[in-house]
Amino acid sequence: MKNASLCNVFVYGTLKPNEANYAEYCAGKAIAQQQAIAYGELFALPMGYPAMTVGKAQVHGYLLSFPDASILESLDELEDYQSDRASHENLYDRRLIEVFDLQDESLGMAWAYFMELAQVTKFVGIAQPDGLWTQNHEIF
Repeated sequence: MKNASLCNVFVYGTLKPNEANYAEYCAGKAIAQQQAIAYGELFALPMGYPAMTVGKAQVHGYLLSFPDASILESLDELEDYQSDRASHENLYDRRLIEVFDLQDESLGMAWAYFMELAQVTKFVGIAQPDGLWTQNHEIF
């Protein structure tokens, strides 16, 4: 039986293991992690981090499991998301999505941070058709 209080978060950018924000926000807090896939469209932004929009392509990342939902406070702050603001006022919008393992089997629901396509366009985001982003992935 799954622990109902667990908080699962799908990460695809700086919060992935070995990326810039993992140590500060997730290390020592995540109680499980595994490679995972979500469906959307992935873009590299010139500021040095990615954005995922709604879409049908595979986005590669990690499913991180935390003991409870308190982790969302610090992640929401990092991602400039406030639940009481209209989605266009947030940098990212936090949504509950289905996440899959590398064999495309469902791992259940997880929180993920999405950016509106209009915002990605404004930032001149560059599509990542392989669905993979890393800090040292040269995009320009």
